[in-house]
Amino acid sequence: MPTDTGPFHPGELIAQRRTGALEVAATAGPFIRDHMPGQHRDFFAALPFLVLGAGDAEGRPWVSLLEGPEGFIATPEARRLILHARLAAQDPLAGALRAGAEIGLLGIDLASRRRNRVNGVVHSTRDGYGIHVRQSFGNCPQYIHPRDWHRAEAAPEGVARVTQRLDAAQIRRIEAADTVFIGSGQSSGAGLATDGYDASHRGGAPGFVRVAADGTLRIPDYAGNRFFNTIGNLVRDPRVGLCFVDFGTGGLLQLTGRARIDWTGEASHDPEARRMIVLTVDRVIDRPSALALRWSRESIARLRLRVIDKVPEGDGITSFLLADAAGGRLGRFRAGQHLPVALDVPGQPGKVRRSYSLAGAPDGGPYRIAVKRTARGLASRHLQDAVGIGDVIEASPPAGSFVLPQGRDPLVLASAGVGITPMLAMLHELAAEQPDRPVWLLHGTRTRRSHAFATELALLAARAPMLRMRFFYSAPGAEDRAGPNCDAEGRITARDLLALNLGARARYLLCGPPGFLADLRSGLDAGGVAAEHVITETFGPSG
Repeated sequence: MPTDTGPFHPGELIAQRRTGALEVAATAGPFIRDHMPGQHRDFFAALPFLVLGAGDAEGRPWVSLLEGPEGFIATPEARRLILHARLAAQDPLAGALRAGAEIGLLGIDLASRRRNRVNGVVHSTRDGYGIHVRQSFGNCPQYIHPRDWHRAEAAPEGVARVTQRLDAAQIRRIEAADTVFIGSGQSSGAGLATDGYDASHRGGAPGFVRVAADGTLRIPDYAGNRFFNTIGNLVRDPRVGLCFVDFGTGGLLQLTGRARIDWTGEASHDPEARRMIVLTVDRVIDRPSALALRWSRESIARLRLRVIDKVPEGDGITSFLLADAAGGRLGRFRAGQHLPVALDVPGQPGKVRRSYSLAGAPDGGPYRIAVKRTARGLASRHLQDAVGIGDVIEASPPAGSFVLPQGRDPLVLASAGVGITPMLAMLHELAAEQPDRPVWLLHGTRTRRSHAFATELALLAARAPMLRMRFFYSAPGAEDRAGPNCDAEGRITARDLLALNLGARARYLLCGPPGFLADLRSGLDAGGVAAEHVITETFGPSG
């Protein structure tokens, strides 16, 4: 990647240092690429719209949505996107996306809650925009409210209204929103890969964005991937753009202004906020019926799940066995997917949403999730302390793309800590449907006491003759070394995976904290493993 500072610019490093997340800078490199991997290219090509972040002729950031017909996004190369559509004339970025302009793109599928980001530079095309990719990376599904989309009949766009401040109706729309898109940027002046604009998503309970009496917007910043792309940009350049979408009418409310960061969030209206972005509005563009796309939450299936068992698994992990509250049969899921849950936590203004990997057999029986308790984990503490057998929780259908590759190529599953949970579902499926497929599981934990699901893993190994396992204890005591499961001391390394000698066709599925994944991905890349043969799933400190 052509940069002297790694994947992060000085503003992002300042934010990481200030929040105690500086280790991210040392471990995130493999997640921020200078090209789009195959999965991201396929994802972008299937989307009906993109979120764009860029600057107008005066350098003010704006956020827009660009929609198009099926297939309007092409990815002819790993470092290039072609968008066969143009922004409407009333859009504040319509005249700004000329050759050489910097741009941030967010691809987001609200129905599946997947999102990937690209930052790059515009080049000319005949019927739209081309993008040379500088940076590409994925994001977790947290805080995305699932919605299905459809296209309305084509109709003329309403006349845009431009003002310097928000009116009462616009404030009501903002304070009813559960989603906002935010755009920011910065530049070193040296043309580095870290320069340019970024488009990002923020979500929360309806009303998570508040408008104060002085007209400033207060946007909570929750626990996330700790890259601090938006806040890092604002450290360097306080100018920012927002876009609120009226999902029912296709209207866009676009704002640009200046932001300051409240690093403590102590005065926040939202107890989950780690920080607050406080925005002073400079200009408002209200565009009724700007899009032909419409979104609905009503079409997304809702699950009501009753807790039928609750089992401590060690290391602060508790399993929850969930059945359909009405007594029906739950649908199958793909091994490796997660279950999005919505919890009613006392004292919270709306549903608290989290996603937990499904850890049981994907055969349509009861679902099982495993929840690790964290110190600031609002959801994990509520589940472990307040939710008991017989209680009902709300969920959306299983989702996620961290799934078993089809075919019979050898598999290497490597996990750390609670990262074992999606691997359990994969092993259940393999034992039932492909018991003769070559599979290695390498799992890392601290000690025998923290080794969750050890008995279940042994039973799975007995059902699948081609399944081999190695367990790594990073802090074993004498009793651990003498036990049956401590195969190695220390942490799993890429060298351990490569030493299995499974050949060029082997597929690697990795799940664990960011540093664990970064080390393994870097080592596999150095060892000659093709990038498309490595699939990762991370977990963070969201709670």
